[in-house]
Amino acid sequence: MTLSYAGSARNGGRPTLLILRALGLGDLLTAVPALRAIADAFPVHRRVLAAPRSLAPLVALTGAVDKVVDTKPLAPLAASLCGADVALNLHGQGPQSHRVLLDARTQRLISFANPGVPESAGSPPWRAGEHEVGRWCRLLEGCGIPADPSRLDLSPPSRPVPESARGATLIHPGAASASRRWPADRWAAVARSEAARGRAVVVTGGPGEVGLARSVAEGAGLEEAAVYAGRTDLLELASVVAAAGRVVCGDTGVAHLATALRTPSVVIFGPVSPAEWGPPPDRPWHRTIWAGSSGDPHAESPDPGLLEIRVSAVLEALVELPETALSRCSR
Repeated sequence: MTLSYAGSARNGGRPTLLILRALGLGDLLTAVPALRAIADAFPVHRRVLAAPRSLAPLVALTGAVDKVVDTKPLAPLAASLCGADVALNLHGQGPQSHRVLLDARTQRLISFANPGVPESAGSPPWRAGEHEVGRWCRLLEGCGIPADPSRLDLSPPSRPVPESARGATLIHPGAASASRRWPADRWAAVARSEAARGRAVVVTGGPGEVGLARSVAEGAGLEEAAVYAGRTDLLELASVVAAAGRVVCGDTGVAHLATALRTPSVVIFGPVSPAEWGPPPDRPWHRTIWAGSSGDPHAESPDPGLLEIRVSAVLEALVELPETALSRCSR
């Protein structure tokens, strides 16, 4: 289905379609099927994503966006984004995110309905507890745009990968909030067990997680070379995830990278249910572990439910993982 819209003559006669998703890595990856549906429905438009600049290299792999404009969550949009012919709110249910787009003189808004924003009346309703991938596809479907939630896959970036990472168990102990961080000593126990099985182990993390990654590696008796934290940019990290034999991590962006790149994974959940943010159930090469209780995903200490998860449960899930996933599907 192709939707047409007679918009402005900017950008060489192409109308502009603006997408707001100024969030993190996992948020981007769960929106990939929606982004591809939008690209199919608006092929003539210049599709601009308002999101953090750091995500731009990965956005390019989706094939759905022409440009990324650096945007902070709920901040006023850059002047270059004002007056878009069509704007899609893939950020939230409003009203703040709706107003960010409307204040930028958007001509047409596609969003969930919010009673505080009259311009959204008649739009699809927000549903609490919905899986994040399905949520945004449902929004589009409700607006007449076909969307297939299975279109999550990305092709691995063309970046060199160290031989030590190929087929390795990749452990990513960090997460954006403390409530989703399983204790470092438990990660070390998992790493130690994997090494004892004869598997190579690498520990990843962002620039602010180098100390955590080293603590895990030291606790597992791994060499310094096994610590990749702080040594990879986003595309290099994605390449390492794609090359790994399996990923073990918490509820964070790397879990969604493993889903997108079809790397078998074990994902540990704490305050948020995997029914909302976990790998889709039709991908049997992933395992999720959750104690069944919900909490504050932004709390400053580990979620009590997360702490109920024992090392033995993670090791059992690793034994159950298939060695390989199904081959990558076309986008």
